[in-house]
Amino acid sequence: MSFSLQQPAKFHATGAHPSVMPPWLTHLGGAGLFFVSVIDSSVIPLPLPGSTDLLLLWLVAHNGNPWLLAPCAIAGSIVGGYSTWETGRKGGQAALSRHVPARILGRIVGWVERHRILSVFLPAVLPPPIPLLPFALAAGALGVSRTRFLAVYGSARSLRYSFVAWLGVTYGRRIVRIWTGTLHEWSTPLLCMFVGVLALGSCYGLWKMRGLRKKEFAR
Repeated sequence: MSFSLQQPAKFHATGAHPSVMPPWLTHLGGAGLFFVSVIDSSVIPLPLPGSTDLLLLWLVAHNGNPWLLAPCAIAGSIVGGYSTWETGRKGGQAALSRHVPARILGRIVGWVERHRILSVFLPAVLPPPIPLLPFALAAGALGVSRTRFLAVYGSARSLRYSFVAWLGVTYGRRIVRIWTGTLHEWSTPLLCMFVGVLALGSCYGLWKMRGLRKKEFAR
């Protein structure tokens, strides 16, 4: 049995509330989920915490294939998490100071130095409001090895998104109805924020890359 990454989830109207998900994103299915999970685990945060969890739950609850969608979420999150770890490894203390609020920086650094495995596993497996970005950055900046980071982080994300997919199969429609009923009135602002943050993040990334290239040429 083979599946396409762009296999759209089949949607059926529930009659309760219209969709709060952008249509282009939901119709992309696994590919859209992979895209969101990459950004959700990178240094470019999405405006809605747990965006990957919510989109995975939504797609599975509306007849998406959990055996396809969960691996897409896991793979995308590993790519995004690795990019964050690499940013910390290359940027060191400067990257931590740039992306982590000063009020929690000392605690994050201390926790990573004392608990190198738990400091990667727990933020990756627990849902919001537990932050992931500061710990993934600190893991790279403080010398957690690539192999250890990917093994622990990948295991945590696999557990988390497998559980979310199971929730979508077992209880999804009821959870989604509650969620859409609560967030429907905020769907337009959230979508505008999503597009705005994505555009600003892309511009910021291009600006930083341009600055790095100028420094390399100056050398």
